[in-house]
Amino acid sequence: MDAEMSAVYSAGREPDPDDVVAARDAALLVHPEKVRATLLVVDPGGTALGHAALYDRGGEWEVKRVIVDREQRGRGIGRLLMAGVEADARAAGAPRMILQTGDRQPDAVALYEKTGWTGIPTYEPYVTTIPQSICFEKVLVGAEQHAG
Repeated sequence: MDAEMSAVYSAGREPDPDDVVAARDAALLVHPEKVRATLLVVDPGGTALGHAALYDRGGEWEVKRVIVDREQRGRGIGRLLMAGVEADARAAGAPRMILQTGDRQPDAVALYEKTGWTGIPTYEPYVTTIPQSICFEKVLVGAEQHAG
């Protein structure tokens, strides 16, 4: 996935200075101790087809690393992953989920819109590190009923 995203985002853009790259990489880094849930879709042979994670972003429930194998796209795996992270977040009492994607990922944007996500202003740490980000939220109506 990193190689695919590097190719998508480097095309037609000047390379960023090292400090900008370091700040962006730090913003995108997933610390294992902050992962609240991980979902994996595999085929009957055990080959991974897609992945998503729920991440603790300073008390917010952030969806991270939504990845579907390029050859498997268009088969509903992304929708399945998004439904799974939503179910996990609802079960844990999350009031909403947020996510960030890039401005060169129209398929990802379309998936989020089709699955009920609403655009929101870019949030930190992406405002300062990836200002061209496209950010979304999904309010989990009734989530407060599950909260302790």
